[in-house]
Amino acid sequence: MGIRDATSGQVVDFREVSTAGLEPSPHAEALAGLRANEARYFKNKYDHDFTVYPAAEAADVVDWVHRILREERGIEIASPPLQAALVEVEGTRWAHVFYESGLAVNVLYELAPGGKRAVGFKLCEGMDVPEELAGFKFARQRSKLAGTIRGSFFVIKGEY
Repeated sequence: MGIRDATSGQVVDFREVSTAGLEPSPHAEALAGLRANEARYFKNKYDHDFTVYPAAEAADVVDWVHRILREERGIEIASPPLQAALVEVEGTRWAHVFYESGLAVNVLYELAPGGKRAVGFKLCEGMDVPEELAGFKFARQRSKLAGTIRGSFFVIKGEY
């Protein structure tokens, strides 16, 4: 799995937050803050530059995330994906998809057999819980970059 055209990637700057690539979202500023929050995590924890790509150029990443959602929980995200990222660090694959609605979905997938594997949902400030995620309970956390983030997750049982 990879990104098709690495020339179109955008390294996310968490110091100067930009809405570039997220403009179609009614929550572009909050979603940009959430995306920057992810970038700060990867820079601080792994010294890795978080790079996003237009969803169309990262279709294999988006398809992988959607397959896991569909096969594990029967979830189909209604909102169009805007951007995606794929990071592999320290034996873990992280896939992120950012949606027009303000939703961010990430998959943590340890590559070693029996490793930790989970799907996380983050809702940017100001967005409603999407109907397809109504069955999840969301916890709140504060972020200097993203305001109030609501998050939930589930553990992946299958192999992907």
